[in-house]
Amino acid sequence: MEHSCHKCGHPVEDGVPFCSQCAAPQIRVAIPDIPTPLAASGAPTAAAGEVPPIAPGVHLPMRWAQALQPCAVSALLAVVVMFLGLAPPAAVLGAGFLAVAFYRRRHPGTVIKAGMGAQLGAASGLFCSVFLGVSVAMAAMVPDVRAKLREQLLESIEKAASRSGDAQAAAEILKTPEGLAMMLIIATLIFVLLATIGGALGGAFLSRRDRT
Repeated sequence: MEHSCHKCGHPVEDGVPFCSQCAAPQIRVAIPDIPTPLAASGAPTAAAGEVPPIAPGVHLPMRWAQALQPCAVSALLAVVVMFLGLAPPAAVLGAGFLAVAFYRRRHPGTVIKAGMGAQLGAASGLFCSVFLGVSVAMAAMVPDVRAKLREQLLESIEKAASRSGDAQAAAEILKTPEGLAMMLIIATLIFVLLATIGGALGGAFLSRRDRT
């Protein structure tokens, strides 16, 4: 029996390996189509040249441009609750924790450990100091409020000095403009330290919850 050559159409007897007209091979092997390989999760793998999606739970470097808003919002909430009567140390600790929570909400799937949480907390503590200073400065523009704030500040200094005779000289220094500036710097450092602790605790707690 004969069949036509697949290349030139010349008749070729069955069993002849090459066409006598064009020398094309007559023995052809059919290769089945290979299906697209699947990943372990069942989703198809990325084709050549495509960037695979980022898996959830990947530790990514923090981008400050995206971290400033969560830190500022948490600090603003902390200042508000301070004016509502919450103790400043507790409010600032909470600001550091909330900064981590807000950042995670904006970037779901990102792992925030204690170190990264401490950085977010430190930024929120700095925002707390700035927002509180601006709020007090704006309130001090009102004469009655300014007089009341000064009276409360002097009363607090005198109470602290009365507890220890050695603190009397320090209290007198704090009544000067230079002393007040020093007190503001110290308060800022304390705010940053407390918020850093709160952010580190938030990062450690939330990253541990992700592993469970």
